[in-house]
Amino acid sequence: MMKNILLKCIALFVFLINGFGQDPHFSQFFQAPLLRNPALAGLFAGDVRIQGVYRSQWASITTPYQTGSFNGEYKQPIGRSNDFLTIGGEILYDKAGSTDFTTVNVLPVVNYHKALSGEKNKYLSLGFMGGYVSKSINRSKITTNNQFDGQGFNPSLSDGESLTQFNYHYWDGSVGLSFNSSIADSKNDNYFVGLAYFHFNRPRNSFYTNPPVELHPKLVFSGGVKFGVGDQSYLTLDADYSQQGSYSEAIAGAMYSYKIGDDLENPQYTIHFGGYLRWKDAFIPVVKLDYNPFQIGLSYDANVSPLNTISQSRGGFELSVTYVGFLDRGNTTKESYLCPRF
Repeated sequence: MMKNILLKCIALFVFLINGFGQDPHFSQFFQAPLLRNPALAGLFAGDVRIQGVYRSQWASITTPYQTGSFNGEYKQPIGRSNDFLTIGGEILYDKAGSTDFTTVNVLPVVNYHKALSGEKNKYLSLGFMGGYVSKSINRSKITTNNQFDGQGFNPSLSDGESLTQFNYHYWDGSVGLSFNSSIADSKNDNYFVGLAYFHFNRPRNSFYTNPPVELHPKLVFSGGVKFGVGDQSYLTLDADYSQQGSYSEAIAGAMYSYKIGDDLENPQYTIHFGGYLRWKDAFIPVVKLDYNPFQIGLSYDANVSPLNTISQSRGGFELSVTYVGFLDRGNTTKESYLCPRF
């Protein structure tokens, strides 16, 4: 009985967070760059990037929370300058808990990369993302204290809620700025820093029509650095800090990468492994395999928060798939020495 009560409390707590506070997030946040910052669109070595991430969370203690991200980007040079333009979009799907609380985001993005040097990679990027968001719940699966009659759950009793709508939609907008540069004269060693401001239009975020509840804007600070540690290996460090309303989240970590093949500039395989820490929440081991032009990553959240007593340290499983490629065109970035990349 006590376990069932705790599970219901957890489900309600996460429902409230999703409804009024935090956006969905990924442990492999580096595989969903548009959710970090619209100005990270196009920061890759290629003309086209397509990425998908799927997350299943807390299946061991309650109805699984499922989140999926799909983003695509197309990058091309602008005229005869060293500037570039990236266009693309993000589709985000989230289904939370026993009430089937479902959110769908369809968000186009555009990012302009301004070259700050004619001799090395040094770019300032300004990105905008915005579009349509839909949210819904399954009213038939909602239960409240009003439906407990002292002896148990009685579905014939009213839940006491005054909900009149079970879905709503709004338009959302976000903006971001990033600085990306190579380290010294190396084309392969890079770093970036970025700042993004999500939900700047403060859309209505409630199933109740009165009073209106606004979605809190979110600030995200991002940074990353990649550098070689040998002829066949390199290290990548990534970190994000986000603040949304009264909620904050910090995640950081590193991956070691080893190239396999005769051509180290274009290795047949690259193996990555490492770990990330979401502060006061989870430790996340990650493994990834590159088989050009595809990348496949796996991670798992080992819960270290106070919920680990119930979850037994079991958190969320995540799978990512990425395609990065060059197009057969006259202005491909394949031979470009100057190009925004990370």
